[in-house]
Amino acid sequence: MPRQRKMKSNSGAKKRFRLTGSGKVKYKKCKHSHILTSKAQKVKRKMRKGGILPPEDEGRMERLLPYGSTK
Repeated sequence: MPRQRKMKSNSGAKKRFRLTGSGKVKYKKCKHSHILTSKAQKVKRKMRKGGILPPEDEGRMERLLPYGSTK
């Protein structure tokens, strides 16, 4: 009898997204790794905090990370 294949998680998404305890997807904000001297202090301060993915993109994330879903 053939074995059922496992779905593969997207390796890029694994490195960039994490799931919270309530099932939301969090990520680190972009443009905060280099050339920070030319960015305003207010912009850098806002980029420190991570972001939560909007609910309309959660379906896309379930396809990219099939085993990360808590639902």
